[in-house]
Amino acid sequence: MKLLTYDLRERLLTNGRVRRDWPEERPEPDFFPVVKLFTPDAGLTWLLTDLDPDDPDTAFGLCDLGLGFPELGTVSVRELEALRGPFGLGIERDDHFDASMTLSAYAVDAKRHGRIRA
Repeated sequence: MKLLTYDLRERLLTNGRVRRDWPEERPEPDFFPVVKLFTPDAGLTWLLTDLDPDDPDTAFGLCDLGLGFPELGTVSVRELEALRGPFGLGIERDDHFDASMTLSAYAVDAKRHGRIRA
């Protein structure tokens, strides 16, 4: 499965351009996640909001590596595509995911519960 469709990639890049061009004096934009990725066999989850337009392999979002400490950060899309869980399964895209809150709200909830609940 291709992790990012053309439409998802374009939405992520649009958010990335907004973030890059955002005035420094204003609070950082707080986007709704565009895509949810997960491992079906390892308990890892990513909620991504944008791609760096100057380096479209770098995504920003909420990353949960299953250790009880989800955090905001960047991740390589290429590395996600190559990642395999303990049973050899690759990362999947949740096609039914529809963000109901901003990334910062998901981050607060995830930190409270020790995992992403989306």
